[in-house]
Amino acid sequence: MPLVHGTEIFQAARKGHYCVGAFNTNNLEWTRAILGAAQEKNVPVLIQTSMGAAKYMGGYELCQKLIEATVKSMDITVPVIIHLDHGDYEAAKEAIAAGYNSVMFDGHDLPFAENVEKTKEIVKLAHAKGISVEAEVGSIGGEEDGVVGEGELASVEEAKELAATGIDFLAAGIGNIHGQYPANWTGLHFDRLKEIGEAVDLPLVLHGGSGIPQDQVEKAISMGISKLNINTECQLSFAKATREYIEAGKDQEGKGYDPRKLLAPGTKAIADTVKEIIGWMGTKEVKMVPEEI
Repeated sequence: MPLVHGTEIFQAARKGHYCVGAFNTNNLEWTRAILGAAQEKNVPVLIQTSMGAAKYMGGYELCQKLIEATVKSMDITVPVIIHLDHGDYEAAKEAIAAGYNSVMFDGHDLPFAENVEKTKEIVKLAHAKGISVEAEVGSIGGEEDGVVGEGELASVEEAKELAATGIDFLAAGIGNIHGQYPANWTGLHFDRLKEIGEAVDLPLVLHGGSGIPQDQVEKAISMGISKLNINTECQLSFAKATREYIEAGKDQEGKGYDPRKLLAPGTKAIADTVKEIIGWMGTKEVKMVPEEI
Protein backbone atom coordinates (compact mmCIF):
# COMPACT_ATOMS: atom_id res chain seq x y z
CA MET A 1 0.00 0.00 0.00
CA PRO A 2 2.67 2.58 -0.94
CA LEU A 3 0.39 5.33 -2.34
CA VAL A 4 -1.20 7.30 0.52
CA HIS A 5 -2.74 10.74 1.06
CA GLY A 6 -0.28 11.77 3.76
CA THR A 7 -2.48 13.42 6.36
CA GLU A 8 -1.58 10.99 9.14
CA ILE A 9 2.09 10.95 8.10
CA PHE A 10 2.42 14.72 8.49
CA GLN A 11 0.35 14.78 11.67
CA ALA A 12 2.75 12.24 13.16
CA ALA A 13 5.70 14.37 12.01
CA ARG A 14 4.28 17.47 13.70
CA LYS A 15 3.64 15.55 16.90
CA GLY A 16 7.06 13.91 16.81
CA HIS A 17 9.00 17.09 15.90
CA TYR A 18 10.47 15.66 12.72
CA CYS A 19 9.95 16.35 9.03
CA VAL A 20 9.05 14.49 5.83
CA GLY A 21 10.62 15.57 2.56
CA ALA A 22 8.62 16.90 -0.38
CA PHE A 23 10.69 16.63 -3.54
CA ASN A 24 9.73 18.02 -6.95
CA THR A 25 9.96 15.76 -9.98
CA ASN A 26 10.52 16.94 -13.54
CA ASN A 27 10.78 13.69 -15.51
CA LEU A 28 11.36 9.93 -15.25
CA GLU A 29 14.95 10.27 -14.01
CA TRP A 30 13.88 12.64 -11.23
CA THR A 31 11.04 10.30 -10.26
CA ARG A 32 13.27 7.22 -10.09
CA ALA A 33 15.96 9.08 -8.13
CA ILE A 34 13.54 10.40 -5.49
CA LEU A 35 11.69 7.11 -5.04
CA GLY A 36 14.89 5.08 -4.97
CA ALA A 37 16.45 7.35 -2.35
CA ALA A 38 13.39 7.15 -0.10
CA GLN A 39 13.31 3.36 -0.44
CA GLU A 40 17.01 3.09 0.43
CA LYS A 41 16.50 5.29 3.51
CA ASN A 42 13.25 3.41 4.33
CA VAL A 43 11.22 6.58 4.89
CA PRO A 44 7.93 7.96 3.56
CA VAL A 45 8.27 10.53 0.79
CA LEU A 46 6.15 13.13 -0.93
CA ILE A 47 6.85 13.50 -4.65
CA GLN A 48 5.28 16.56 -6.24
CA THR A 49 4.79 18.30 -9.56
CA SER A 50 4.41 22.02 -10.05
CA MET A 51 1.94 23.23 -12.68
CA GLY A 52 4.84 23.98 -15.02
CA ALA A 53 6.47 20.57 -14.55
CA ALA A 54 3.14 18.81 -15.11
CA LYS A 55 2.64 20.73 -18.36
CA TYR A 56 6.18 19.88 -19.45
CA MET A 57 5.69 16.20 -18.62
CA GLY A 58 2.37 15.92 -20.47
CA GLY A 59 -0.36 16.69 -17.96
CA TYR A 60 -1.55 15.64 -14.51
CA GLU A 61 -2.91 12.26 -15.56
CA LEU A 62 0.39 11.31 -17.21
CA CYS A 63 2.35 12.46 -14.13
CA GLN A 64 0.14 10.46 -11.79
CA LYS A 65 0.37 7.33 -13.94
CA LEU A 66 4.14 7.74 -14.36
CA ILE A 67 4.76 7.95 -10.63
CA GLU A 68 2.31 5.15 -9.84
CA ALA A 69 3.84 2.86 -12.48
CA THR A 70 7.38 3.68 -11.33
CA VAL A 71 6.46 2.81 -7.74
CA LYS A 72 5.27 -0.57 -9.02
CA SER A 73 8.21 -1.24 -11.36
CA MET A 74 10.80 -0.31 -8.71
CA ASP A 75 8.98 -2.36 -6.05
CA ILE A 76 8.75 0.66 -3.75
CA THR A 77 7.33 -0.34 -0.37
CA VAL A 78 7.62 2.91 1.62
CA PRO A 79 4.58 5.23 1.67
CA VAL A 80 4.50 7.61 -1.31
CA ILE A 81 2.36 10.74 -1.55
CA ILE A 82 1.72 12.16 -5.06
CA HIS A 83 1.19 15.89 -4.57
CA LEU A 84 0.42 19.00 -6.62
CA ASP A 85 2.74 21.87 -5.68
CA HIS A 86 1.45 25.46 -5.91
CA GLY A 87 -1.68 24.71 -7.89
CA ASP A 88 -4.22 27.35 -8.80
CA TYR A 89 -7.95 26.58 -8.51
CA GLU A 90 -8.28 24.83 -11.87
CA ALA A 91 -5.01 22.92 -11.47
CA ALA A 92 -6.09 21.63 -8.07
CA LYS A 93 -9.35 20.35 -9.54
CA GLU A 94 -7.49 18.70 -12.43
CA ALA A 95 -5.03 16.99 -10.10
CA ILE A 96 -7.89 15.72 -7.92
CA ALA A 97 -9.59 14.28 -11.01
CA ALA A 98 -6.30 12.74 -12.18
CA GLY A 99 -5.89 10.78 -8.95
CA TYR A 100 -3.23 12.71 -7.04
CA ASN A 101 -3.18 11.75 -3.35
CA SER A 102 -2.66 15.34 -2.19
CA VAL A 103 -3.00 18.84 -3.66
CA MET A 104 -1.88 22.33 -2.76
CA PHE A 105 -4.30 25.10 -3.60
CA ASP A 106 -2.26 28.28 -3.64
CA GLY A 107 -4.65 31.21 -3.46
CA HIS A 108 -2.25 33.67 -1.81
CA ASP A 109 -2.52 36.07 -4.77
CA LEU A 110 -6.31 36.29 -4.42
CA PRO A 111 -8.19 38.57 -2.03
CA PHE A 112 -8.06 36.72 1.28
CA ALA A 113 -11.84 36.16 1.46
CA GLU A 114 -11.76 34.57 -1.99
CA ASN A 115 -8.76 32.45 -1.02
CA VAL A 116 -10.74 31.12 1.95
CA GLU A 117 -13.86 30.35 -0.11
CA LYS A 118 -11.97 28.61 -2.88
CA THR A 119 -9.94 26.66 -0.33
CA LYS A 120 -13.21 25.41 1.20
CA GLU A 121 -14.36 24.26 -2.23
CA ILE A 122 -11.12 22.39 -2.90
CA VAL A 123 -11.25 20.79 0.57
CA LYS A 124 -14.78 19.54 -0.13
CA LEU A 125 -13.82 18.08 -3.51
CA ALA A 126 -10.59 16.53 -2.25
CA HIS A 127 -11.82 15.09 1.03
CA ALA A 128 -14.71 13.40 -0.76
CA LYS A 129 -12.04 11.32 -2.51
CA GLY A 130 -9.71 10.89 0.47
CA ILE A 131 -7.21 13.44 -0.85
CA SER A 132 -5.18 15.76 1.41
CA VAL A 133 -5.15 19.53 0.95
CA GLU A 134 -2.42 22.10 1.58
CA ALA A 135 -3.08 25.84 1.49
CA GLU A 136 -0.86 28.90 1.76
CA VAL A 137 -1.06 32.08 3.80
CA GLY A 138 1.36 34.91 3.13
CA SER A 139 3.36 35.06 -0.08
CA ILE A 140 6.48 32.92 -0.44
CA GLY A 141 9.20 35.07 -2.01
CA GLY A 142 11.00 34.34 -5.27
CA GLU A 143 9.70 32.85 -8.51
CA GLU A 144 7.63 29.71 -9.07
CA ASP A 145 6.54 28.92 -12.64
CA GLY A 146 6.85 32.55 -13.66
CA VAL A 147 4.89 33.87 -10.69
CA VAL A 148 7.06 36.22 -8.63
CA GLY A 149 6.30 36.62 -4.93
CA GLU A 150 7.85 39.44 -2.98
CA GLY A 151 7.61 37.44 0.20
CA GLU A 152 5.78 38.48 3.33
CA LEU A 153 5.20 37.35 6.88
CA ALA A 154 1.99 35.38 7.19
CA SER A 155 -0.74 36.85 9.38
CA VAL A 156 -1.47 34.73 12.44
CA GLU A 157 -5.18 35.55 12.23
CA GLU A 158 -5.32 34.64 8.54
CA ALA A 159 -3.46 31.41 9.31
CA LYS A 160 -6.11 30.51 11.88
CA GLU A 161 -8.93 31.32 9.46
CA LEU A 162 -7.39 29.30 6.64
CA ALA A 163 -6.76 26.37 8.99
CA ALA A 164 -10.45 26.43 9.91
CA THR A 165 -11.41 25.59 6.31
CA GLY A 166 -10.53 21.95 6.98
CA ILE A 167 -7.15 21.81 5.24
CA ASP A 168 -4.67 19.15 6.28
CA PHE A 169 -1.43 21.16 6.27
CA LEU A 170 -0.55 24.84 6.04
CA ALA A 171 2.25 26.69 4.26
CA ALA A 172 3.08 30.06 5.79
CA GLY A 173 5.43 32.80 4.66
CA ILE A 174 8.14 33.29 7.29
CA GLY A 175 10.84 34.92 5.19
CA ASN A 176 11.46 31.89 2.95
CA ILE A 177 11.77 32.22 -0.84
CA HIS A 178 11.80 30.00 -3.91
CA GLY A 179 15.03 29.51 -5.82
CA GLN A 180 18.52 30.46 -4.71
CA TYR A 181 18.79 32.71 -1.67
CA PRO A 182 20.52 36.08 -2.17
CA ALA A 183 23.59 37.03 -0.12
CA ASN A 184 21.60 39.66 1.79
CA TRP A 185 18.82 37.28 2.91
CA THR A 186 18.19 37.89 6.61
CA GLY A 187 16.95 34.42 7.58
CA LEU A 188 13.72 32.83 8.75
CA HIS A 189 11.43 34.76 11.12
CA PHE A 190 11.19 32.32 14.00
CA ASP A 191 9.08 34.67 16.09
CA ARG A 192 6.29 34.51 13.51
CA LEU A 193 6.68 30.74 13.12
CA LYS A 194 6.33 30.38 16.88
CA GLU A 195 3.13 32.47 16.87
CA ILE A 196 1.61 30.46 14.02
CA GLY A 197 2.69 27.14 15.53
CA GLU A 198 0.98 28.02 18.80
CA ALA A 199 -2.19 29.23 17.05
CA VAL A 200 -2.58 26.45 14.48
CA ASP A 201 -2.56 22.75 15.39
CA LEU A 202 -1.75 21.55 11.88
CA PRO A 203 1.40 20.27 10.20
CA LEU A 204 3.25 23.33 8.85
CA VAL A 205 5.05 23.48 5.52
CA LEU A 206 8.32 25.21 4.70
CA HIS A 207 8.59 26.11 1.01
CA GLY A 208 11.89 27.14 -0.55
CA GLY A 209 13.82 24.66 1.58
CA SER A 210 16.79 24.61 -0.80
CA GLY A 211 19.49 26.97 0.40
CA ILE A 212 18.23 27.65 3.92
CA PRO A 213 21.07 26.90 6.38
CA GLN A 214 20.61 23.47 7.93
CA ASP A 215 20.59 24.80 11.49
CA GLN A 216 17.68 27.12 10.64
CA VAL A 217 15.71 24.31 9.03
CA GLU A 218 16.31 22.05 12.03
CA LYS A 219 15.12 24.80 14.38
CA ALA A 220 12.01 25.31 12.21
CA ILE A 221 11.28 21.58 12.35
CA SER A 222 11.44 21.67 16.15
CA MET A 223 8.83 24.47 16.02
CA GLY A 224 6.24 22.66 13.88
CA ILE A 225 7.53 22.44 10.31
CA SER A 226 6.55 18.93 9.19
CA LYS A 227 6.90 19.13 5.39
CA LEU A 228 10.03 20.51 3.75
CA ASN A 229 9.88 21.40 0.04
CA ILE A 230 13.05 20.81 -1.98
CA ASN A 231 13.50 21.53 -5.70
CA THR A 232 16.35 23.93 -6.53
CA GLU A 233 18.92 21.89 -4.61
CA CYS A 234 18.20 18.82 -6.74
CA GLN A 235 18.25 20.90 -9.94
CA LEU A 236 21.65 22.34 -9.08
CA SER A 237 23.14 18.95 -8.23
CA PHE A 238 21.76 17.45 -11.47
CA ALA A 239 23.17 20.31 -13.55
CA LYS A 240 26.60 20.11 -11.87
CA ALA A 241 26.98 16.36 -12.40
CA THR A 242 25.76 16.53 -16.00
CA ARG A 243 28.09 19.43 -16.78
CA GLU A 244 31.07 17.55 -15.33
CA TYR A 245 30.25 14.49 -17.44
CA ILE A 246 30.18 16.53 -20.65
CA GLU A 247 33.17 18.72 -19.80
CA ALA A 248 35.19 15.56 -19.15
CA GLY A 249 34.35 14.46 -22.70
CA LYS A 250 32.66 11.28 -21.51
CA ASP A 251 29.77 11.81 -23.93
CA GLN A 252 32.29 11.34 -26.73
CA GLU A 253 33.74 8.09 -25.39
CA GLY A 254 32.16 5.03 -26.95
CA LYS A 255 28.40 5.36 -26.58
CA GLY A 256 28.66 7.98 -23.87
CA TYR A 257 26.12 10.04 -25.81
CA ASP A 258 23.43 7.46 -25.03
CA PRO A 259 20.89 9.38 -22.87
CA ARG A 260 20.85 6.50 -20.41
CA LYS A 261 24.55 7.14 -19.80
CA LEU A 262 24.44 10.91 -20.28
CA LEU A 263 21.73 11.38 -17.66
CA ALA A 264 23.03 8.78 -15.18
CA PRO A 265 25.46 11.05 -13.25
CA GLY A 266 22.80 13.72 -12.78
CA THR A 267 20.23 11.15 -11.70
CA LYS A 268 22.65 9.76 -9.12
CA ALA A 269 23.37 13.31 -7.91
CA ILE A 270 19.65 13.87 -7.30
CA ALA A 271 19.41 10.62 -5.35
CA ASP A 272 22.47 11.52 -3.28
CA THR A 273 21.02 14.98 -2.54
CA VAL A 274 17.68 13.50 -1.47
CA LYS A 275 19.39 10.94 0.79
CA GLU A 276 21.58 13.60 2.38
CA ILE A 277 18.59 15.82 3.18
CA ILE A 278 16.55 12.90 4.51
CA GLY A 279 19.52 12.04 6.69
CA TRP A 280 19.38 15.23 8.76
CA MET A 281 15.63 15.89 8.52
CA GLY A 282 14.85 13.35 11.20
CA THR A 283 12.23 11.44 9.19
CA LYS A 284 11.18 8.29 11.03
CA GLU A 285 11.91 5.02 9.25
CA VAL A 286 8.94 2.93 8.20
CA LYS A 287 8.06 -0.14 10.22
CA MET A 288 6.04 -2.39 7.98
CA VAL A 289 3.12 -2.96 10.31
CA PRO A 290 -0.38 -1.57 9.59
CA GLU A 291 -0.37 1.20 12.20
CA GLU A 292 2.93 2.55 10.80
CA ILE A 293 1.91 2.69 7.12
